[in-house]
Amino acid sequence: MIIGKRLIQTQWLFSFMVLFTIQIFSQQTDRLQVKVIPNEHWWGGAVWDGHIMPFDDGYAIDLYGNNKGNQAQPLLISDKGRVIWSEAPISYSIKGDEILVTSRGAEIKISASGSTLKDAFNLASHNYFPASGKYPDKLLFEKPQYNTWIELIYNQNQKDILKYANAIVENGFSPGVIMIDDNWQEDYGKWDFHEGRFSNPKQMVNELHGLGFKVMLWVCPFVSPDSDVYRDLEKKGYFIKTEKGDLPLIVRWWNGASAVLDFTNPGAVEWFDGQLKELQEKYGIDGYKLDAGDSYFYNTPMTSFNTLATPNDHTYSFQQFGLKYPLNEYRATWKMGGQPLAQRLHDKGHNWNDIVKLIPQITLQGLLGYPFNCPDMIGGGEYGSFIDLKTIDQELIVRSAQVHALMPMMQFSVAPWRVLNEQNLKAVKKAVAIREAYTPIIMELVEKAAKSGEPVVRSMEYEFPHVGFYNIKDQFMLGSNILVAPILEKGATKRLVTLPKGKWTYNGKNYKGGKVVEINVTIEDIPIFQKS
Repeated sequence: MIIGKRLIQTQWLFSFMVLFTIQIFSQQTDRLQVKVIPNEHWWGGAVWDGHIMPFDDGYAIDLYGNNKGNQAQPLLISDKGRVIWSEAPISYSIKGDEILVTSRGAEIKISASGSTLKDAFNLASHNYFPASGKYPDKLLFEKPQYNTWIELIYNQNQKDILKYANAIVENGFSPGVIMIDDNWQEDYGKWDFHEGRFSNPKQMVNELHGLGFKVMLWVCPFVSPDSDVYRDLEKKGYFIKTEKGDLPLIVRWWNGASAVLDFTNPGAVEWFDGQLKELQEKYGIDGYKLDAGDSYFYNTPMTSFNTLATPNDHTYSFQQFGLKYPLNEYRATWKMGGQPLAQRLHDKGHNWNDIVKLIPQITLQGLLGYPFNCPDMIGGGEYGSFIDLKTIDQELIVRSAQVHALMPMMQFSVAPWRVLNEQNLKAVKKAVAIREAYTPIIMELVEKAAKSGEPVVRSMEYEFPHVGFYNIKDQFMLGSNILVAPILEKGATKRLVTLPKGKWTYNGKNYKGGKVVEINVTIEDIPIFQKS
C-alpha cells in the first residue's frame, strides 16, 4: 500500500511538473529581428493576404486568434531559401529592410536551405508539416463539384436539390460531389434533415447516388441555444465556457449567436462524430463541408477542457476532426499543412477585383503546405449578386470557370444554364472539357503532393527563380511544365503572357521563351502553354 501511495504521489508530482512547465512555456514570448537580404522577397502567414504578397514595407499582422477567414500558418518563407517558423502563433511586421517577429509561447526558428523559394518550401515542409501520404477523396479532383448554396440559399429542400442535380446532368455537366449547404438541418447542433423540407432524405440521397453524385452536408461547431440538444450538451460540459467557467460562452457569428462545441474535449468530439456517423448510416451521406472553426471565434476570454488551449489551438482541434472523413472541405485552418484536407479559398465577391485574387491566394495556400485546394465558387459566393439576372456579369462567370479549370478543384454553385446565354454557356462547358483533358495530370500531381507536400499549382517564382517573376500574380504553373494564363480582365481580346526561357507551345504554335508575348483571345480561350 505504501509503495502504491508513493507511486501515485510520484505520478501526480510528475503530472503537476509537466503542467507547470507547459503553463510557463505557454506564457513565454520570443522575438526575432531578421535583416532582409538585398533582392529578397517574403511570403507566408495568412492566405487571405496572398494577393498583396510578397510583403511590402509596412505590412503587419498578428496571427493569434486571427486567421482572416482562411488558412494560416506560423510560417514565413523567402525566395532566398530562408524559413521562419514557430510552433505558436506569431505576429510580424515589415519595416524597411527588417522583419520583426514575435511568438506567443514557442521559440522562433530561422533556417535556410539552398537559395530559392522552392528550396525554402521543401525545407519548411520536411521539418514542420511533412506530407501525410494521403489526399482527400479523389472525386473532389476528378470531376467538378456542385454546391447548392447560390441556387437555394437558406431554402435547402429535397425537391429543389434533386431538381438542381438533375439539371446538372441534363445540361451536359458530369456529376461529381454535390454539397448540400447550410439550413438542411433541423437547427445548428440538431444534425438531422428538417422534416418540413425533406420528406424522404434517404430516397433523395439514393437518387443523387443513382445520378452519379457523392453527397456532402454542411456542418459547423455551433449549437443553437435553448434547444434540447443545447441543454443536453451543457449538462455534459461539452461547450466552451465563459471566463468564469460557469456558463457556456455564446459567440456571435454570421448566422446569429450560438454555443460552441469544445473540440479539445474528447467527449464533445465523440458526440459530434456520432452525429455525423449516424447521418452516414441512416441516409448514406458520403462526407462533410466543415465550416467555421475560425480562430477569431475563440479570441475572447474563455475556459475550455484543455485549459491551456489558445484560439488557434481550438481551430487546430476542429481541423484535426476532419481527418476522420476523406470527403471533406475546410475554409479555416491552422497548422494543418501536409494533411489530406480539401482547402477552399474564402468567399469571393461577384466582381473583377476578386477574380484577380484567386491565383496569388491559391498559390500561397500551396506554399503554406495546403496543396489540395479549391478557389471558392465559380463566379463568387455572394448569393445576392445572383438573384437579379440583370446584375449578373456573364463574362465574369466564364472567366472564373476558366481560372478554376486548371486548379486542383473546380466548384460550381450558381447554375450556369440559368444565368448564361448560349454562347457563354458553351464557353463554360469548354472550360470543363479542357479540365477533363488535363485531369490525369492533375491527379498525378495530387498523388505526388500527398507524398512530397509540393504544391499542385505553383507561382512563377517557385518554378523559375531569380528572373524577376516574384511579382507575377496573373498566371501560374500546373506542375513544372504547364503554364496557365487565364483572362482576368473584362472585355479582354488580347493577353500578355510572360514566358520563361525554353520552348513553349500554345494552340499548335511554337514560342521561344525568355520574353513577353501577346496573344489574341476569345471568350472561349484559356491560354495554356506547354513546355517542351
